[in-house]
Amino acid sequence: MSRKTETLARIGLFRSLPADKIELLDSQCSWSRVSRNQWILDYQETSTDVFFIVSGTVRVKIQSISGREVLLREINAGEFFGELAAIDNQPRSSGILAITDVTVARMPASVFRAAVHAYPDVCDQLLALLAGYVRTMSNRVNEYTTLDAKHRVYAELLRLSRPEPANPKHAVVSPPPVHADLAARVSIRRESVTRELKALERAGLIERRRGALVLTDTARLRQMIDDAFEVS
Repeated sequence: MSRKTETLARIGLFRSLPADKIELLDSQCSWSRVSRNQWILDYQETSTDVFFIVSGTVRVKIQSISGREVLLREINAGEFFGELAAIDNQPRSSGILAITDVTVARMPASVFRAAVHAYPDVCDQLLALLAGYVRTMSNRVNEYTTLDAKHRVYAELLRLSRPEPANPKHAVVSPPPVHADLAARVSIRRESVTRELKALERAGLIERRRGALVLTDTARLRQMIDDAFEVS
């Protein structure tokens, strides 16, 4: 592969590194293309390499004790995964599935750890990322143990949305979530997601547009979630 295209210069973690340092890291990675719907990592796999997504999108999944798949998040171009195993040498905490064709750089754990120790900005970004993971998981545990299905759907829609510049009350989820995927994110059945989305639509809290789902009153949705926490 041409290093002009397949380079870690596209990865935000290495934004502060000079070109020669990035080229050195490039040379220490193995590069590959992964086809859509192919697993890159299996849950509990014992490898410790770190993977950097140069193009495409992957999905992080775990399987619950009941056998139901739980979708944790998606990782896009410019991001990475596998850093936990590189840090603690433990089996993979989740499986990684390519949901588009993906170009990926695979970096040995020893190279990754050396870069973290050598470059303060890389270290600071990694620490901030790990802190974000802890906060996100804490919020999810709180939601799973406190909120009912419909309020978990509301919370996930807000997480997936982005503000609409033309209307500060609105937020947009684009592309609109597949019901099965949304169900996997909040650990409920697809039929429950369909029912709750229809109820939100009847209440005027969501609208469907071409290629998007619009949340028409984000403040009200947040208030409904807060009220549910208070009465639980």
